Amino acid sequence: MSRLSAFRVLGLSSLIVLTGCFGPPTAAPTSSPAAPTTVGPSVTTAPTPTAAVPSSPASPPATEDTTPSGLPEQVAPLTIYYVAVGDNGVSGTMIGCGDSLIATTTAPVRFTDQVGPSMETLLANRSRDVGMSGLVNVLYQSSLTYVGGELNGSTISIWLTGQFLLGGVCDIPRAKAQLEYTAMGAAGATSAQVFVNNRPIDEVLSLK
Repeated sequence: MSRLSAFRVLGLSSLIVLTGCFGPPTAAPTSSPAAPTTVGPSVTTAPTPTAAVPSSPASPPATEDTTPSGLPEQVAPLTIYYVAVGDNGVSGTMIGCGDSLIATTTAPVRFTDQVGPSMETLLANRSRDVGMSGLVNVLYQSSLTYVGGELNGSTISIWLTGQFLLGGVCDIPRAKAQLEYTAMGAAGATSAQVFVNNRPIDEVLSLK
């Protein structure tokens, strides 16, 4: 009887061990966020920026290409914003030191993601004067590079690297407005967040 009881105890112990091995499967990790919504054709009417600043530092997208696969290619002008100094909002949206921000358009450009080409066109301009228009590009001396962008709802976030080189205190709101409005116009957004070297633009420009 004692030997039979011992076998029963061993059998019950094995059953308990096996039952522990076949518990419910571990939950699968949550998938990464979907790719940001892509942008459409350029617009000529400037939206109103709110330039919301996040409470904690943000990081750029994992890759520079934030465009989902399969997005149709388009050919359209890009909308780039420049400054009419001392215009007091007569010709465009009033900004900083009594200036106006004016939308200009380029020749037609082929693209799938309009934000990248628009920002790169703005940052590549090394001329202070915009042709014979009387408009000014205050970013012409800055060494900034577009890293990536992401559209969340109606807010476009863009990441840049490099340094600002501005001509004075009034160039601070001008530079910020050029970047924000160009990004918003390309994305069809109503607010913008700009990060330079992973820091909010207000924090970076407050040191200038």
